[in-house]
Amino acid sequence: MESLYSRIKVLALISPPLVQKPKMAFLFIARNRLPLDMVWDAFFQGDKENRFSIFVHSRPGFLLSKATTRSSYFLNRQINDSVQVDWGEASMIQAERMLLESALMDPFNERFIFLSDSCIPLYNFSYTYDYIMSASTSFVDSFADTKEGRYNPKMHPVIPVENWRKGSQWVVLTRKHADIVVKDDTVFPMFQSHCKRKSLPEFWRDRHVPSDNSKEHNCIPDEHYVQTLLAHKGLEQEVTRRTLTHTAWDLSFSREHERRGWHPITYKLVDATPSLVQSIKGIDNVYYETEYRREWCASKGKPSKCFLFARKFTRPAALRLFNMSALGVSD
Repeated sequence: MESLYSRIKVLALISPPLVQKPKMAFLFIARNRLPLDMVWDAFFQGDKENRFSIFVHSRPGFLLSKATTRSSYFLNRQINDSVQVDWGEASMIQAERMLLESALMDPFNERFIFLSDSCIPLYNFSYTYDYIMSASTSFVDSFADTKEGRYNPKMHPVIPVENWRKGSQWVVLTRKHADIVVKDDTVFPMFQSHCKRKSLPEFWRDRHVPSDNSKEHNCIPDEHYVQTLLAHKGLEQEVTRRTLTHTAWDLSFSREHERRGWHPITYKLVDATPSLVQSIKGIDNVYYETEYRREWCASKGKPSKCFLFARKFTRPAALRLFNMSALGVSD
């Protein structure tokens, strides 16, 4: 027994201690269940070193159980506190802050990735991890908003117009920036007070309408909040000013009226082809018209593809791509 004990002591001394690697926190904003859970299930299976965590914001009272998700990765991953999210209201960024607050409780979470329930991964876990963790910056799509009247002058002087930014809500934040968002007690109250959805016309209206409707500001807080906050804090030098999630916004040649215009395109079963995925993966730059700026995408100091995720995909479309091995999540 003494000899066995001695050998165990020697092995303990020569065996390196298990070191927890930095983790990525995947923060899903969902209506209810996650319809693409099995695609993400395959993606997360690619990690063998416990390098991720999952947090889901769904409507109040919704639970991710065996009855509502087929993936063990998502079981009970909904955050305890949640709010009813209304489009065009500050409740969306309130949900984002709740997700970040929950994810920050794990000290090993170093990157915080916002995703919708219609997002798909384009690459496998290892490639995604290396791409994100090799960058010291956050990835925040951010540009000067000079064309639309979303800025409310009542925000001045707390938020001066020169700090007003616009961009995709699907950001990737460093731990430092996630902590700033959660602790923000200056910019967020301004959005709550002065960033309201425009009234619906006539009998659709659900609240009092000002006599001068032109003074209402359809702010869309989730497209402005993180961008404006980081600009307000003077942190734009710590940000790669592009998103890692691809969204298509215009399909003017479509014969389907509801798919035209400046709304995110939803890819349906008929759209789900390997060529679609390859076309998204092939994008290597993004042009920002309001700033006359072209952002060439890079990773580890070398030219790279721009996007790791894409949206909006219906469940049939995502499963078709997955079954065709078009996404590469299991490589």
